[in-house]
Amino acid sequence: MSKPTVLIAGAGLAGATVATELRERGFDGRILLLGAEEHAPYIRPPLSKEYLKGDAPIEEGEVHPADWYADNAVEFLPGVEAGSFDPAAHELFVSDGGRITYDSLVLATGASARPLGVPGSGHGAVFPLRTREDSSRLRAALEVGGRRVVLAGSGWIGLEVAAAARGYGNEVTVIGHSAVPLSGAIGRELGGVFERLHHENEVVFHNAAEVVAVDGGAEQAVVLGSGERIPADVVVAGVGAVPNTRVAERSGVRLGNGVLTDKGMRTSIEDVYAVGDLADAFLPAIGRHLRSEHWANAIASGKVAAHAILGDRASYDDIPYFYSDQYDLGMEYSGYAPLAAGAQVVYRGDVDSREFIAFWVRNDRVVAGMNVNVWDVQDDIQRLIRSGERLDADRLADESVDLAAL
Repeated sequence: MSKPTVLIAGAGLAGATVATELRERGFDGRILLLGAEEHAPYIRPPLSKEYLKGDAPIEEGEVHPADWYADNAVEFLPGVEAGSFDPAAHELFVSDGGRITYDSLVLATGASARPLGVPGSGHGAVFPLRTREDSSRLRAALEVGGRRVVLAGSGWIGLEVAAAARGYGNEVTVIGHSAVPLSGAIGRELGGVFERLHHENEVVFHNAAEVVAVDGGAEQAVVLGSGERIPADVVVAGVGAVPNTRVAERSGVRLGNGVLTDKGMRTSIEDVYAVGDLADAFLPAIGRHLRSEHWANAIASGKVAAHAILGDRASYDDIPYFYSDQYDLGMEYSGYAPLAAGAQVVYRGDVDSREFIAFWVRNDRVVAGMNVNVWDVQDDIQRLIRSGERLDADRLADESVDLAAL
């Protein structure tokens, strides 16, 4: 009998993780890894952090050395984009008109930067940030210094790019829909911690504002809904990402906020899985589906899918995790955002000096935690979340109580 074929449509971190896990667990069938980009798989966090700031070469973000794929019999096909698939025939149609037969298909098509979508947003001064090429173009524009940079979006990407732009000596303005940056992610109070950090670094904010146009005329400017014009040499669209569901949608896969999967990353179609930014996965720990665009999810979901393909017990049990670096502030966050929304926030440490841990507590249980300039505590934070034990808020806040003892 011929050996089974696993076809992975998408060569980002999630797709590469599926291939890696399959080989590490002894799968000896055929693995094909299709990438729409010409690059071998790479991770995206450095694109708005180390690489964008000029602190690391782009190659440091590669998932594996170039020869890993051949050495591990993973057929990497760059510049090949999936079109749709035939579930009955187990065939995937690709951009060059060909078709590839599979036994298991993994959809790892990721997400794309949400376009700014206003008049003038196609102008050359407007930069998206999603790919290596995007980051390289933006870095070249920023490292000149002395430019007027406007960030449309006050989320994590917007604020990380703002910090990088200030590091090159540019004037920076951030425009956000919310009254406080990051309030949708971590609440108004903690969002204010980051806003004050940027104020101290001379970033100007226009909160509760809307970009309605980009004027690319002689005096380039971003136009706000109020009519105010913000002069801009560089405009960065940091307004989120949209899951690339086209392949799934064309092929009849059930969708939610992305491609719906069960806890083993299985889609509504037999032998078809979804991973990474694309997957709206069922998380048993919270009893609901959740789509996460962070790199830790790409790794976790990729491993789960590989286990499911191999017939092992497969359940998405990892707690969502991400990190951010801005100026001299480093932070890590673990937890379930749907449970954290509206939860009590308990602080341990000094918020004003930006050295603290914030715990989101619901029904006396920790559902999320963020450490800011406090290190080596993520294992304890995740342990508290995973345990589901009731905790006294005063003890949680008391620095004299060993976190490991809670």
